[in-house]
Amino acid sequence: MNERRIHQVFVISVLLKGIDALIECASGVVLFFISTGTIVDWVNLLTQEELIEDPRDFIATHLLTMAQHLSVGAKTFYAAYLLSHGLIKVLLVWGLLKEKLLAYPVSLAAIGGFIAYQLYRYSYTHSLGLVVLTVFDLFVMVLIWHEWRVLKQRRAA
Repeated sequence: MNERRIHQVFVISVLLKGIDALIECASGVVLFFISTGTIVDWVNLLTQEELIEDPRDFIATHLLTMAQHLSVGAKTFYAAYLLSHGLIKVLLVWGLLKEKLLAYPVSLAAIGGFIAYQLYRYSYTHSLGLVVLTVFDLFVMVLIWHEWRVLKQRRAA
């Protein structure tokens, strides 16, 4: 694959991270401003038909149980986590797209930290989604590392 194509894949991957970051920020803000009762109502509405069809549906029953047991403290934690995680990623995406040299090692460290946390969470949840996210993050790290080397070489020349 030539450098131009690798750079295009890098930009697309970073933009996807940016979209994910904006979704996390929006989700965090929404969680801050809605009540736990509203969350239960929404989950109830979303799972109602599935539970009528199959009252033992694994996903629907677990979602409803989680929503019903969501404390105000846990909701606040999730909101703060999503918002801070999203803001960090927005800043890193901006730095990478603007080719700020400091953004590359900081992004590698931050994504490495996110991967460590995802693996920790995976040890409890065994979520396929976390595996997919971790593989994507590793792919993005390789691209960041590559782009950082190319940028340093280009600026040295």
